[in-house]
Amino acid sequence: MGTRRAVVEQHLSDAKLKTEIKKADDPKVVRRLCFLNNLYAGDTILEAATRVGASRGIGSQWLERWNETGPTGLVPRFGGGKPPKLSHQQSRDLQRLLEEGQPWTTGEITRLIEDEFGVSYHPGHVGRMCRTVYGMSYAIPRPETPSRPENAEEILAERLDEALDEDTDEEAVDPGETIIGFF
Repeated sequence: MGTRRAVVEQHLSDAKLKTEIKKADDPKVVRRLCFLNNLYAGDTILEAATRVGASRGIGSQWLERWNETGPTGLVPRFGGGKPPKLSHQQSRDLQRLLEEGQPWTTGEITRLIEDEFGVSYHPGHVGRMCRTVYGMSYAIPRPETPSRPENAEEILAERLDEALDEDTDEEAVDPGETIIGFF
């Protein structure tokens, strides 16, 4: 298995191929050129692909594209993915709406997008989109503790006064300093 040698079109000389590897700035292209360099050196498709961490099938695809079009066939053909559902202007309008009406839940944002722009998103995607595209962060609301007394601030002020009056040496404490402790 893997002993059959592939037919490789010599679009570039050995020296030119090595130069192209050094010049390439896309790591994917470098990897594919190294694969071709391994084939030039006599490796089978499986051996050459394994050396660069690719499968035999991917190596076969790279070789086929190389043989058909030369070095340009090794440039990734990624088309950029699916276009966004919101246009650039709609995205800016959404950001403005989000900034004006804070805070939001992902459910509220999902409904806002549907109502304003007629576009449906999954709430999980809305959360990711808000963090990555709009730079928003999330927080989990914390209700007040039920056992907290209504006059908690007054109690704290009294305890601070008591603590500061008890054992502080007026000369030892700088008026600008903050006193920390368990009161």
